[in-house]
Amino acid sequence: MKINENQNVNDVITLAIETSCDETACAILKNGREILSNEVYTQIEIHQAFGGVVPEIASRNHLEKISEVMDKALNDAAVTFSDIDEIAVTYGPGLVGALLVGLSTAKGLAYSLDIPLIPVNHIEGHIAANYIAHPELEPPFACLVVSGGHTHLVDVKSYTEFEIIGRTRDDAAGEAFDKIARTLGLGYPGGPLIDRISKEGNPLAIDFPKAMLDQEHMDFSFSGLKSSVLNYLNSCKMKQIEINVPDVCASFQHAVVQVLKHKAQQAVISTGYETLVIAGGVAANSSLRAALGEIPGIKLYYPPIHLCTDNAAMIGCAGYYASRAGNRGHLETNAVPNLKIGEKKY
Repeated sequence: MKINENQNVNDVITLAIETSCDETACAILKNGREILSNEVYTQIEIHQAFGGVVPEIASRNHLEKISEVMDKALNDAAVTFSDIDEIAVTYGPGLVGALLVGLSTAKGLAYSLDIPLIPVNHIEGHIAANYIAHPELEPPFACLVVSGGHTHLVDVKSYTEFEIIGRTRDDAAGEAFDKIARTLGLGYPGGPLIDRISKEGNPLAIDFPKAMLDQEHMDFSFSGLKSSVLNYLNSCKMKQIEINVPDVCASFQHAVVQVLKHKAQQAVISTGYETLVIAGGVAANSSLRAALGEIPGIKLYYPPIHLCTDNAAMIGCAGYYASRAGNRGHLETNAVPNLKIGEKKY
C-alpha cells in the first residue's frame, strides 16, 4: 500500500529511524500512535568508560547496528518493506555523523521503495512521545522539554506548529546532571543516578542557587548552579570535610526541579492552557514529575520511562503528523546538527 495524496488511506504504516546520539533505534507504527514494534540498541556501556558520548565511536556503532535493529523491528511488527507506506527519520538536532547514518539509510530505503521520506526534528519527536502514551492528548498545550542538550518551554499550537517561549541561556538541565554526576564519580548517564541517590538525601541540606526565579521571563540558567555545586565540592575537599553524596544529589536536584517547576507554571499562566506536558530524557525524573504534579489547575502528561529516552517510536509519531501536513523531504535532505524547534530545513 503506497500513500497517494489524492486518496484516503485507512491505515498508514510508518517505519521510523532515530540515530541522533548514542541510541540506534527503529520502530514501526500504525496511524502514528499505535506501536507495532520499537527496537532500541543503546551504546551507554560503550561510552561509560569515557564519561560521555564520543561522536566518532557513536557513528561507527550506528553503522554496525542499523541493519540489525531494523530487521528486528520489522520482524517484531510482522511486516515487510512492501508494507511500509512512509519513512520518518531524525535529521537534527544531534551529532552530525550519527544523524547521517540514519538519514542515509532512510533516504536509500525511500528511494528504493518509492515512498515518502519525512524528516523529523528530534526534539519535536520527544514531544510527540506523549501522543503515543496518551491517546486523548491533542494540541494546543504548554510543554517543558528537558534533555541532555535542551531545556525549553514550548507553546505547542498544533501537531506541527511550535513556538519557543522560554529556553536555557547556557547549560541544559540534563547537561548539568551529567556534569555533577561525573564530578561525584557516579558514572554516566548522570540523570537516573542522581535521581536514585537523591532519595537517600536531604533536599534542603545545601542551599544551592535557583537562578531567575524572580524574573518575569521564562528563560533558564543552570551554569551558576553547576558552578556552585562544583565549588562546594572543591571547598569540602580542600577543608577535608566529608562529602555527603546523597545530600549533594538531593539538594542539587531540588534546585533544578524548583526552577523548572516555577518556569513551567509561568508558561501555563502565559499561554492560558490547562494542559502541561513534559518531554525529553529528564522527563523521567521522579522528583520533577512529582513537583509539576503539584501545580494547581492543570492536567499533567508525561511519557512512560521507555518513551522519555531516545527511541524511534516518537520519531514515527511526529513524522506521521508532519506527513499529514504535507511536510516531506527529498534525496537532497541533509543532517542539521543545530536544528531548532519549529525550523524546517529540508
